[in-house]
Amino acid sequence: MPERIPAIQIDPKTAGAALHADSRREHETTDLYERRKKIYVKKVLGFFQRIRTFTLYFFMGAYFLTCWISIDGQQLVHFDLPERQFHIFGATFWPQDFALLAAMLIIAAFGLFFVTTLFGRVWCGYTCPQTVWTFIFIWLEEKFEGSRNARMKLDQQPWTREKVVKKGLTHASWLLVALATGLTFVGYFYPVRELVPDFFTLSVDSGWAYFWIAFFTVATYLNAGWLREQVCIYMCPYARFQSVMFDQDTLTVAYDPVRGEPRSGRKKSLDHKAVGLGDCIDCGMCVQVCPTGIDIRDGLQYECIGCAKCIDACDNIMDRMGYDPGLIRYATERELNGKQSRLIRARTIGYGLALTAMLAFFAYFIMARADLALDVLRDRGSLYKTAPSGFIENAYLLQVSNKTDVERRFRVEVSGDIDFQISGKTSITVPPAAVASLPVAVEVDPETIRQSTSELEFALVSDETGDAAVRTQSTFLGPIAR
Repeated sequence: MPERIPAIQIDPKTAGAALHADSRREHETTDLYERRKKIYVKKVLGFFQRIRTFTLYFFMGAYFLTCWISIDGQQLVHFDLPERQFHIFGATFWPQDFALLAAMLIIAAFGLFFVTTLFGRVWCGYTCPQTVWTFIFIWLEEKFEGSRNARMKLDQQPWTREKVVKKGLTHASWLLVALATGLTFVGYFYPVRELVPDFFTLSVDSGWAYFWIAFFTVATYLNAGWLREQVCIYMCPYARFQSVMFDQDTLTVAYDPVRGEPRSGRKKSLDHKAVGLGDCIDCGMCVQVCPTGIDIRDGLQYECIGCAKCIDACDNIMDRMGYDPGLIRYATERELNGKQSRLIRARTIGYGLALTAMLAFFAYFIMARADLALDVLRDRGSLYKTAPSGFIENAYLLQVSNKTDVERRFRVEVSGDIDFQISGKTSITVPPAAVASLPVAVEVDPETIRQSTSELEFALVSDETGDAAVRTQSTFLGPIAR
């Protein structure tokens, strides 16, 4: 006989409600160009919000204060575009060092990929400038307009004097932060100690400085004040290609449906497990605190920036109900399915090796990078000429790049297989972070020349130490002695 399947008991009321909900969802339509619905983010406290507060203070402090720090009169970080010099933490870089910039960008890319495969969008949630500035603007909004419910009521009210004052203070504070952001950004390219007083006295000597200050002020005000989650959802490409780097072992903000379902409201005193309910009380706090307005209980979504506000909000509710925390937590898909997560896997190894290789290349480039460079340009206007002394003479132009912040003095020496001599000036002084040129003429007795092309070497000998600081090879052209 075939095995009998026990009948499933269905509550008619529950079934009717479910069918009604399914029918309603089936007939719901969304306009492709639907107007944006403002998201009112509820304030929440918790462990992950304390971490974000720390990172916010750290990165904001670094951004706003670094350009004001000077060492020996030189701004700690200054990108001097007119002089084509980039001063970074006491070192001066030149356009010839742009390979370092390319290496830094590649390191940042592989670092982001590596971290994403392990911890998801932790960059977006804690360190992304868009997130940092958005949270600052939300904090200012709360200070002047009140809590989430108060802000919702204020927006629904007609324009009154109170509403004008509150909205005016909010937007004024946003503009002040945006202006400070724009001034600071330009301060990394224009000496900030001159920029700030010159800006407020309208004496900045470049109209471009005003343009870029205005540009970044407006951009910050719009992005953090008005666009907010739209930047993360529609404008940032990271939200789109992150899924390529995610797998079943990537740590993401996740809701545990096995533990939480079926969800329902209940009294704290109710033994919910005895009546077949999950831990989720369907309070909606996870949605109210989400800066992108999603419901994490619907599963992983590209709109999620991994900020963990829903984790702190849910943990607070679980604590009040006397339940264990972690209904919403950082977890992997494999963990939610009751399996063991794997930290080491093919893609993490690949990204890790690529990141290590680029870091090694960058470190080698920095260590091998010389603070002094000597370029020898031979006069191509003539092969050689005969000096009044009867010696064969070649003309050269020496270009010395001093990449340090101190003045350097050198004398020029030349050597080779035959007896080369320098006629004229042989000393050169190179200002800090500058390039100096010295034309020199090298002579040789024609009787000693054995071939039309001879190798010679120029050396810059330091006046302070007497040692050769840098050497460069060149060629000497002359007739073949008979």
